[in-house]
Parts: sequence; C-alpha cells; structure tokens
Amino acid sequence: MNLTPVPMLVKITLLIFGLVALNFLLLKFSSNKTIKPVKGNKAPVVLKPQITILEEPQILAPTGS
Repeated sequence: MNLTPVPMLVKITLLIFGLVALNFLLLKFSSNKTIKPVKGNKAPVVLKPQITILEEPQILAPTGS
C-alpha cells in the first residue's frame, strides 16, 4: 500500500469546502424561523394625485447703473 502525501493546497481547499458546506447545512436547519405576515394589498398608495406647479415671474435685482 503506497499512499502519496496530499499537498497542502489540496488540504486547505478541502477544509474550506467542508467548512462552507457545514455552514450551509447549519443555515438550512437553523431553528431561527420567522413567519412573515402576508400582505393582501400590494397597490401603491398615492397621497396627492394632482400636483400643480405655479410659475413665478422673475424679479431682477436693481443694478444701480
């Protein structure tokens, strides 16, 4: 039985992959379950439907000349 040593880069890659997989498993089966209430009305609410813009006459300042 001739086993070749595993390079360090492969060990680090496998270790990180295993930790990420464990993190996803813990996230999937976590007990922090929250129930979001279902909103029936999703239509936008318009507070002021009509906006009127009044133009003011331009008043020039006196120049003194």
